[in-house]
Amino acid sequence: MARKRIEKPREAPKARRNALLAKGVTEVDYKDSVLLRTFLTERGKIRGSRVTGLTPQQQKQVAVAIKNAREMALLPYSSGQR
Repeated sequence: MARKRIEKPREAPKARRNALLAKGVTEVDYKDSVLLRTFLTERGKIRGSRVTGLTPQQQKQVAVAIKNAREMALLPYSSGQR
């Protein structure tokens, strides 16, 4: 005799909080290293938009700003160990 599956009620997914909207930032500046560090992992990699909750346009702005800040030595490059 087959058992019936008891389905658990699904929880709604957590709404990701857009950090740029929360801080009232309209344009991302590469000189604001404190803000940009919130979008980096502890190893120095750029967090994905699924994690940060940014729109695609904002994610691109953040990525470009981080890359510029790395060139100016304001932020570290990723320190991945092989």
